[in-house]
Parts: sequence; structure tokens; C-alpha cells
Amino acid sequence: MNLQLLNNISSFSGAEYGLFKLKKGMEEVDMLKTAEVVEKEFLSKEEGFLGHTILKGDDGLYVDLLFATTQQKAEQICGKWMSNEFALKYLEFIDPESVSMSFWTRVK
Repeated sequence: MNLQLLNNISSFSGAEYGLFKLKKGMEEVDMLKTAEVVEKEFLSKEEGFLGHTILKGDDGLYVDLLFATTQQKAEQICGKWMSNEFALKYLEFIDPESVSMSFWTRVK
């Protein structure tokens, strides 16, 4: 991830929170490599994008977090995932039945 974007993370006011499991047979290492490409080729070029990270819980669940200048920007960016060639490759790793996605506005 671009360090300049990461340094600006404290200025975020909106976020996308996506909970998911990997599809059976998919490897975490490959998903993470694909996520790096998504960040470089797609997300980092979007107005309002501040950062992206992936978290993993002990139960095999993952959280995809996107930070943006506003909740509306987070929603706009995520609205482009289904039409972006790099994002579509990332989505191939995700079990669609496991997805729970929401958008958040920072209050403090």
C-alpha cells in the first residue's frame, strides 16, 4: 500500500466493512497478492480513497476494510468493484454466501 495513503488514514470519515470467507480451495496467499494488485491498479486511483486492509479472525473469517474521506466516497468506490477487472479477480476468492457488507461513518 502507498505509504502516503496510509499516513493520511487518520483523516478518514467513512469506511466499508466487508466480512467474508474464502471459497473452498482458494489460498489466502493468492488472495492477498490479488488484493495488492487491486490496491495499486484500482483503489489508489479513486478519489477519496485513503486506505485498505484485510483482517483475519481465528474462525477463518476475513474482514475487508476500506477507508475513505466520507461514507459516501466509500460507497461510490465499492460501487465500482463489479465493473473493475482487478476487483473482479479479487472477488473470485470470496464465498458469496458468506459475505456481509456495510458502510460506516466515523463519529469520533
